[in-house]
Amino acid sequence: MSLLPSTSSSISRRKYDVFLSFRGEDTRKNFTDHLYDALKRSGIVTFRDDPKLDAGEEIASELFKAIQQSWCSVIVFSETYAFSGWCLEELVEIVKQKNKKGHKVFPIFYNVDPSELRKQKGKVEQAFVEHEWRYKEDKILRWRNALTQVADIKGWHLNDGHESEFIGDIVRKISVKLCQMCPVVHDKLVGISSRLEELYSKIEIGEDDVRIFGICGMGGIGKTTLARVVYDQMSSHFEGKGFIADVREVSDKFGLVSLQKQLLFQILSDEGFNFFNVHEGNAIISHRLSHKKVLVVIDDVDNEQHLKCLVGRRDWFGLGSRIIVTTRDEHLLQSYRVDDVYKPTTLNDNDALRLFNLKAFDSETVPEKVFIELSKHVVKYASGLPLALEVLGSFLCGREAAQWKSAIKRLEKDSNKEILDRLRISFDGLEEREKNIFLDIACFFNGEEKAFVMKVFDGCEFFPDIGIDVLIKKSLLTVNKNNKLWMHNLLQEMGRKIVREKSIEEPGKRCRLWEEKDVYHVLTKNTATEGIEGMIIDSKRESKKMLSLNVNTLSKMKKLRLLKVLCLSNCDDLKYLSNELRLLDWTGYPLRFLPPSFQPDNLVALLLPYSRIEQLWKGNAPLYKLKVLNLKGSQNLIKTPDFTTTPNLEILILEGCIRISDVDPSIGVLSRLELLNLRGCKSLRNLPTKIGGCKCLKTIDLSGCHRVGNLPKNLQQVEFLEELDLSETDIEKPPSFIFQFKYLKVLSLNRRKGPSSKLGTNLPSFFQVFQRGSIESMPLMLHSLSGLTSLTSLKLKDCNLCEGDILCDISCLSSLTFLDLSGNNFVSIPSSLALLSKLQYVGFSNCKELRLLPELTSTEAVNLDGFASLELVPNPSKVCNSEGFPWFMGLHCYRLAENFNVLKWLRRRFKHHAISRKKFDVVMPGSEIPSDS
Repeated sequence: MSLLPSTSSSISRRKYDVFLSFRGEDTRKNFTDHLYDALKRSGIVTFRDDPKLDAGEEIASELFKAIQQSWCSVIVFSETYAFSGWCLEELVEIVKQKNKKGHKVFPIFYNVDPSELRKQKGKVEQAFVEHEWRYKEDKILRWRNALTQVADIKGWHLNDGHESEFIGDIVRKISVKLCQMCPVVHDKLVGISSRLEELYSKIEIGEDDVRIFGICGMGGIGKTTLARVVYDQMSSHFEGKGFIADVREVSDKFGLVSLQKQLLFQILSDEGFNFFNVHEGNAIISHRLSHKKVLVVIDDVDNEQHLKCLVGRRDWFGLGSRIIVTTRDEHLLQSYRVDDVYKPTTLNDNDALRLFNLKAFDSETVPEKVFIELSKHVVKYASGLPLALEVLGSFLCGREAAQWKSAIKRLEKDSNKEILDRLRISFDGLEEREKNIFLDIACFFNGEEKAFVMKVFDGCEFFPDIGIDVLIKKSLLTVNKNNKLWMHNLLQEMGRKIVREKSIEEPGKRCRLWEEKDVYHVLTKNTATEGIEGMIIDSKRESKKMLSLNVNTLSKMKKLRLLKVLCLSNCDDLKYLSNELRLLDWTGYPLRFLPPSFQPDNLVALLLPYSRIEQLWKGNAPLYKLKVLNLKGSQNLIKTPDFTTTPNLEILILEGCIRISDVDPSIGVLSRLELLNLRGCKSLRNLPTKIGGCKCLKTIDLSGCHRVGNLPKNLQQVEFLEELDLSETDIEKPPSFIFQFKYLKVLSLNRRKGPSSKLGTNLPSFFQVFQRGSIESMPLMLHSLSGLTSLTSLKLKDCNLCEGDILCDISCLSSLTFLDLSGNNFVSIPSSLALLSKLQYVGFSNCKELRLLPELTSTEAVNLDGFASLELVPNPSKVCNSEGFPWFMGLHCYRLAENFNVLKWLRRRFKHHAISRKKFDVVMPGSEIPSDS
């Protein structure tokens, strides 16, 4: 990382760090004395006046000079502070330095109320009454103004608290501020402020304990640079210091003893240590440094032995010492029980561009227009990695635009060697299985769901539970908030380069193929070898060349574990697939059957979405390792397979398989099945009666299964169900047991618009006209909702619900955050809806009869689209009261738009969000836009 201080944050060293202003007779012998000692112990140079001066009437000139030579003032406002003309004169000078020279001021309100100081009431008022008898009016006015200004500054308040804790907090915060303001000698550093603030808050140099602290991240992210800045800024607060750089490299070349001697020399400036083994070094370090407050940085550690011989135990160092360790391996820090870890992030786009420009143009801006877009290309490639930005910026510095364009094109083909070599250090230290996991992710699985990839790797016997954790701890991989694997694009490129280097000229000799041109070469030239373990075929760009699978080509790939085919239709003679396949992912598989010679014993995931397959296999193919089966959109599939040979199946997706009328009853043996997706299976008549055997089911999706009219009773045995979607089925009265699933989080009972299938086919059209003059289905029959204690989402759209159909016990759904009641026929909503304290979204769109909204004080988003009849909202703030609500849809609510209260509410919202700068959406019909005044 590279970090740039702003000019205002850098100061020249002053004589004092802190000037203490206080009333001697109030606090000199107690609070102020303890505070002074604590500041001194933390290495903060503090000025405190001579106690002999207390009796003097006039402030000494030395005190003015001390204020001017201090970086900040700490003012202890005690009960009688304002009675001292001396203190008030100090205060005037402090304010003068603050306003003219940026002198920092930190007030402490020691058992006094800041408002009394600001308003000059109580004892402060008494003090000024006395002063007015003795001093001139202009001096009194200066004192009053100074007191008011300082009392307005945010400070520390002590009211009957523990003074030791209070003082510790003050010292820590002043230490952090001082470190941030110290001069930084490093030039061209970008993005320092936020990182240093977070770092210092963790390090807490004001405390008297010994702390070990880690800075961890991928290669090139700036760990060493950041540690160096912290070291330079903090070292003056310690009795000794040492920065042991490049520990990994030095240890390999010269051994651990040389590092121990370097540590002792840097701290003690003594070259006379004559020892020859690590154990002697340990003894000397612990003896000589155990009473010394030191700051030590151990840089680029990759082995626990480095920590054992340089850090040892905390009692090796004196109280107040701080040890900072930089490493790529988070597990190393965890196993050594460090106190805290800081993980630098990549630079944001603006800082990345600034850093690159500084290296390429020696300026934060691009001097010539022609380089603007070129610079953005390079910055995008670097993805915020400081190492890449610095290396590429320096490489392109002084070159012409044509050379820039050439270099950028070359980067697309072959990444910069210096960057990738630095990144490769972490890869080279991996075990063989971890290397395979890393390369598979780099070539095939970057951005994929972690859970799915773990299943595949488990089938490859890569032991992914520990392997992926190792990669994460070594900063080679992360898992994002959506639980997807994410690898920095330069790490991905490094992994792919490692694969290419196995055979630069002939891709058929590599172990993994992912680039279209390489795959095209191998398949058309028939250069495949047995060493190929993974391949992606995507012929969309090469479609004009009519890429086809040659039977001889695939037959050579005996070790093929992973095959992903994204676009390939010309493979009529496919007769062979490797029996080593763990993943077969073929979108639009064009054949009716899998090759008869294929023995899928090792298959973990079979993904054939939108295929033409009619039957997976004939007979009982052994598929004991199969965990994922996805046949989504395979419209020729006539029946599901016999599941007795797939007992470990966890995910079954048959969505859109419109010809399937029944699910094989053997599904009951799938005791590990977690997800069953039958969405849009229009011919499906029911679920098999043995579905209760799927004890681990968490998700069932039957939405769009129009012919399914009931659920088997033994479904109630699936007690851990979390999601159930019965939308647009023919179920008019859901069985009571589904309202007793205590782990259910999502329940969708949305209906189709228009007549039900039963009414529509069995009754004449004139009998279908109900009391509201429109064709309606029978209303959904709801049971008590009180058993759904975990429910977070309830969808009841177009269920023909009328007055009283929404049960009052809906208030029992204490976890509910999402409720959709759109397209129903009630006139009013139960007031119990207002008791849903966690409700964030509620939908009332197309509820044409509803005339009055309930109070929904916690709701963040409301949809009233098509709410034509709504006339009154007594207090709109009670409909959507959340200050942070982002969304209000009132399209076609013409009568609502005429309501003055609503417009008044909108005006208030405009004002609130204009101040907070938060985004929010309001859609309303009307003839004018509400003003913000």
